[in-house]
Amino acid sequence: MDKETYIEQKRQQAAAAFVEGKNCCQAVLTAFAEEVKLDPTLLMQLGCGFGGGVARQREVCGTVSAMSMLEGLLSSSGETDKADKDAVYARVRTLCDAFKEKNGSIVCRELLAGVPVTTGGTSEARTETYYKKRPCKEYCADAAELIARRLTNETK
Repeated sequence: MDKETYIEQKRQQAAAAFVEGKNCCQAVLTAFAEEVKLDPTLLMQLGCGFGGGVARQREVCGTVSAMSMLEGLLSSSGETDKADKDAVYARVRTLCDAFKEKNGSIVCRELLAGVPVTTGGTSEARTETYYKKRPCKEYCADAAELIARRLTNETK
C-alpha cells in the first residue's frame, strides 16, 4: 500500500471509530493497535478517561492525548533516561504544533467553542444531532493523519 493510501485509511479508521461510539482518544488509539502491537481492548481501556478533554472537562483534546500516547509507544525506550524523554517530548510538541496549526488549538473547550456541554460526568447520547454539532470526527481523522505521516516519514 502506498503512503497516501495508508494515511487516508488511518484517517477513515479513526473517524469511523468515533462515529461508532468510541471517544476521541479511543478512536485514534485503536486505529493504530496493529502498529503499537497492543490489543484494541487494552487501548480502549487506556483511552477511556481521556474523552472530552480528560473526562469531559474540555482540557487537552483526547485526540492530542492519543497522539502523545502513541508517540511514546512508538519511540520511547521505556526507561527513565532524560534524553529519551526529551526526544519524545520534542516529537509530541511537533505533533501538537501541527494539530494546532490545522485546527487552531489543542484544547477541547477552544476546539468546541459554542458547543454546549452537559454538566457532570455523564456523556451525551450519540445521536445524529450530537454528531452534527461537533467536529470531533474530523479531529480524530486529523490526529490519525499526523501519526500516520510520522510513521511513513511524510510531512505536510
